[in-house]
Amino acid sequence: MKKWIVSITVIALFLSGCVQQSSNEDEVVQDETGQAETSIVPSNKLSEENYRMILPYQPSEARGVITNQVANRVDIDEMEEGLRRLSKDVYDPEDYYFQEGQYFDSDRIYNWISELNPEVDMGADEETFRENPRYLTHVLEQNYLTQTEDGNVHLEGISIGLAMKSVYQFQTDVGEPYLYEEISESDMMEQATEIAEDIVSDIRENDEELSDVPIMIGIYREEEQSSPVPGNFVAQTNVAGGSSSIDGWEDVEEENILFPSDEGQEKYYDDQELVTNFANEISDFFPNYVGMVGEGFYIDEELQKLRIDIPIEFYGKGEVIGFTQYVYGLIEDMFPNYYDIEVNITSSQKNESLLYRNAGEDEIQVHIYD
Repeated sequence: MKKWIVSITVIALFLSGCVQQSSNEDEVVQDETGQAETSIVPSNKLSEENYRMILPYQPSEARGVITNQVANRVDIDEMEEGLRRLSKDVYDPEDYYFQEGQYFDSDRIYNWISELNPEVDMGADEETFRENPRYLTHVLEQNYLTQTEDGNVHLEGISIGLAMKSVYQFQTDVGEPYLYEEISESDMMEQATEIAEDIVSDIRENDEELSDVPIMIGIYREEEQSSPVPGNFVAQTNVAGGSSSIDGWEDVEEENILFPSDEGQEKYYDDQELVTNFANEISDFFPNYVGMVGEGFYIDEELQKLRIDIPIEFYGKGEVIGFTQYVYGLIEDMFPNYYDIEVNITSSQKNESLLYRNAGEDEIQVHIYD
């Protein structure tokens, strides 16, 4: 338990840019825009799967746009993390450093969203709205840098995520009820290809410093606004430096599945049964249990991570500790360790405790919040 708490403390300091320079850190110079800046590159990273980040941490030039554009919070988190995950196949974390997007500011992103979506005036009839949905929600930029022999770092690649709607929500006029138009994945991909080509062409024509930088593009299909689980990336492509051509897409076989659900029952019956049996064990133990939600993340139909949220009303710290101990035992007894598992126990007031085990490990990490 102490080891887990220390790990979280290190993560918080690392991400906030508050880690002091030590002998394991190198000072480097960034000079991408003509103004040299001295930064720190930590020689250590949290794990082999994670990117090292240049300190002090530089927020995106379009910071905040994604929260204004993407309605579902779970989509925001998944899109950001998912684009980093896809980027690992192109920019190896062993050789590249991560930085939030520094080249496209809020105005640029909003202009793309406005110009690349159909324009329908408020007051048009329902059919016009349905035939001209706004496909593009957001454009997410991430930067990947390498270190040269002389100690400088420079931009080596860009990843761009395009958030595309699966359901178009609209009003025909102010005060009118919201209507919904489902967008097929094939229609979405047709539009995404045109949008991606326009964005890459714009970058090559107007950003001289990016004219020869490779660009990886991922297409993210959002879930509907009320979904408890996020959408997922469905396709990706690589555009070589100096090129503006989209030469087809590679399918991304990722999905997030809600448990329990009809989709979970149909696609992953055994996993849904396991989550259901886990819920039954909890209901037998705790009278205030009101239900739980599970979310499975799959790549190529193989479970990578299972997250379970358990909302319960407690009447004292002793109940929290006792229940957490009980859940600990259930995880040990019921869940195999070939995927990550995370169990969040909450009350109406706050998060009460967290249990987590990484794939391939036997020990379950536990934290009970104050």
